Amino acid sequence: MDPIIAATQADPYPYYAELRAQGGLTFHHELKLWVASSARAVCAVLAHADCRVRPAQEPVPKAIAGGMAGKVFGQLMRMNDGERQRCPRAAVEPALQLFDDSQVRALVAARLITADADGLYKAMFRGPVCVIAALLGFSPAQGRAISELTADFVACLSPLSNDLQLASAHAAAEQLRGYFIELLAEPPSDLLKAIGQRFAGDEETLIANLIGLCSQTFEATAGLIGNALVALRRLPELRDASMDALLAEVQRFDPSVQNTRRFVAQSCEIDGVRVEAGEVILVLLASANRDPLLNEQPERFLLDRPNRRSFSFGSGRHQCPGQALALSITAATVREILDQGMNLQQLAWHYRPSLNGRIPLFSAVQP
Repeated sequence: MDPIIAATQADPYPYYAELRAQGGLTFHHELKLWVASSARAVCAVLAHADCRVRPAQEPVPKAIAGGMAGKVFGQLMRMNDGERQRCPRAAVEPALQLFDDSQVRALVAARLITADADGLYKAMFRGPVCVIAALLGFSPAQGRAISELTADFVACLSPLSNDLQLASAHAAAEQLRGYFIELLAEPPSDLLKAIGQRFAGDEETLIANLIGLCSQTFEATAGLIGNALVALRRLPELRDASMDALLAEVQRFDPSVQNTRRFVAQSCEIDGVRVEAGEVILVLLASANRDPLLNEQPERFLLDRPNRRSFSFGSGRHQCPGQALALSITAATVREILDQGMNLQQLAWHYRPSLNGRIPLFSAVQP
């Protein structure tokens, strides 16, 4: 096992504990990058001004730099630092706190969720984006199209994607841009109005970050829904527990985003270790969540955990601005799945291929 493939293994957490025991920030010679595994090191890296989300010499991955997916990527607030991150975030974050939880529940309940593996897949991967699309003002039919296109677009965010998937990502970015241009020509929804008024005069950056809102919802929320179902399968006695309490612990205990990366812009010292300009740091968020110096009894799943702390939604200037909305969509979706009578004990799962995500794909247990 290594710190990258760990994300999709059955149980990476004993391995993460071994890494923490070796030191909070250590160099992995095979992968040729630094690994931050302790809560202290992860916090230091995420807070350091010289640790950037993209390498200075390659702000957009070379594989997509020549197409529409690359143009969108280059404007995403989560893929930028400085003003190109702060300004879009200042526009998007306040608006995402104003959602109506009852409206989210109604939008989730309006979707047909069948009590089988296919229904689970659609609930996890299509439903959350459809909710975001509806909140932005798209019709149900448009929302379904947006969710399909988002599924194609996210391929541009993964180094595992092949040429055919990247071509589909460029085409999806073009079509998504067209949908948002048309949407912006109509009277805006409350959410779109709250976001759009802060992007005055910069429609292309607005559109890119609306696409980014959909794409970030797609995988991270799917993983959170799936990992909540895995937790309920393993601990069926929690089926009637508070959904908010359950998800608060799931996102700490078994997060959908296991790691992220930072690129060192100039030589500096981080957590007592000298790192050089151009080096890469793999930031193990999931490992930090299980650090006993961050959470007592970190290997136990505790609904009433006191002073719960987690890096699952990031930290500092790149903390996820849509955390509350993601948790609301997840809670409504998991409730709806359970209400449909899904027998979780009849499900098997494996994890979707990924370099940083922990997203279960379910199938029926073979008799």
